[in-house]
Amino acid sequence: MCKLNTKFQEIQKSVMNNLTKLAFLIVGFFTVVSCTDNLELSPTSSITANSFWENEQDVRGGLNGMYQWFRPQASSNLYIWGAGRSEELSYGMQASEGLERYFENTIDANYAGPNWLRLYTTIYTANLAISEIPDVTFTNESEKQRALARAYTMRAYVYFILARTWGDVPLVTEPIEGFDGATGEPRADVSEVFNLIKEDLNQALSLFPDDSFPSCRCTWSRPAANALKGNVYLWTAKRMGGGETDFSTALSALQEVQNADVGLLENFDEIFRYENKGNREILMAIHFEDLESGWMYNNNMYIRNDQIPSNVDEESAELIGTGGGLNRWAPSETLREQFSDDDSRKDGSFAEVYTVEEGDSALLTSAVTKFRGFVEDGARKFLDDVVLYRYADVLLMIAEAKNGLGQDPSSEINEVRQRAYGDDYTDHVFVNGTQEANSEAILQERLRELAFEGKRWWDLVRFGKAFELVPSLQDRQGEDHLLLWPISESTLSQNGELEQNPGY
Repeated sequence: MCKLNTKFQEIQKSVMNNLTKLAFLIVGFFTVVSCTDNLELSPTSSITANSFWENEQDVRGGLNGMYQWFRPQASSNLYIWGAGRSEELSYGMQASEGLERYFENTIDANYAGPNWLRLYTTIYTANLAISEIPDVTFTNESEKQRALARAYTMRAYVYFILARTWGDVPLVTEPIEGFDGATGEPRADVSEVFNLIKEDLNQALSLFPDDSFPSCRCTWSRPAANALKGNVYLWTAKRMGGGETDFSTALSALQEVQNADVGLLENFDEIFRYENKGNREILMAIHFEDLESGWMYNNNMYIRNDQIPSNVDEESAELIGTGGGLNRWAPSETLREQFSDDDSRKDGSFAEVYTVEEGDSALLTSAVTKFRGFVEDGARKFLDDVVLYRYADVLLMIAEAKNGLGQDPSSEINEVRQRAYGDDYTDHVFVNGTQEANSEAILQERLRELAFEGKRWWDLVRFGKAFELVPSLQDRQGEDHLLLWPISESTLSQNGELEQNPGY
């Protein structure tokens, strides 16, 4: 056990030192360093708590480090947790390399998917910022409040991921040296986790000085925090007995977003274009540029040039353009059938690739076209921002909250549909119906609008429709433990205080 603890401490120290170095590289905290011999290494806690957080520049660097730690989760794991187990995807042309375990819902403790370790590193950086920023002197007090608000919002968002994915999780609110705060901590009841999430969001919203966005829309803001608050309260309204009280809180928060500089873009296809990042529809995104990520989840959803045959039909070739990535998982038939041909979101979200032989066409595969990155030197690079919240999502959450309160959700649903169907909108006007029928319509609209954005699994769980709509779960009604994820054996072995989720 002593050897194990020593080894783990070495790992902790290594990771902590890497974070510190990364933060220094990002913002250039050392304006003049003549050689490495002048860089005296202090103990981890000393660098982090004493030397580092001295001025506004240090705070900006610390918050940049917080986003940097979350970026690898956004580039891959966030989609797996948020949508991988839904009906969005199925087998592609290439070997799925274990990805099928998600949409087939065969995960277990030995193959549990991404663990929570790196989420807790993000929580650590947020905890550290929350602890240190109050003692830093700022030229402008409102910017100090904004910085602190961003840390509270990030902590709330990451705990929201944890709570929806695993339920009860370790609850850490202080910066713990080594920053794997989950190690040695027992799991807190999920209700305690949501209490902290709500407290953090209320604190953040009281601190944000205004509704402004950074130009990239890639750091937390008051409108984005309100979108997150609405999302949280919809979850607790439906999954934790919050009922009308929480629906009402969600609605108020989401309607606050509408006071900011937000709106639907005229063309659905323009929302996610690489050259159009930070557009008016985006509330919060994790930003990516060249060389900032080795792999994005959408790399697995496209098609390589050498797999596009010469007899591919003209329309398919035009939609795909230059190939790239891998076709390890592809938009499922279940999903593709939900889109009519007059829905602009169809071509804006995926392509069905057909070949033509002697006048007869045959489906070869399908590929996600919502995130196409850019082409450079004949190669496609998938470096799209990962959008956490955008205005169409907010409109549909407003509709959901209204419906939960027995109000008419037509206006918001139709605003989204009008953009989607354009001249054919009159054939798709939504008319208020029963609460149950409205709920089904809202869930289906979210599928069409938000496909491949990492929302679908959590939507299905929130609406109580996972067992009904996910093909691999339709014969497993009553196995409610499947709505949570197993804790990996490696995570359990590192923390003797943890117990596995029931059923796994």
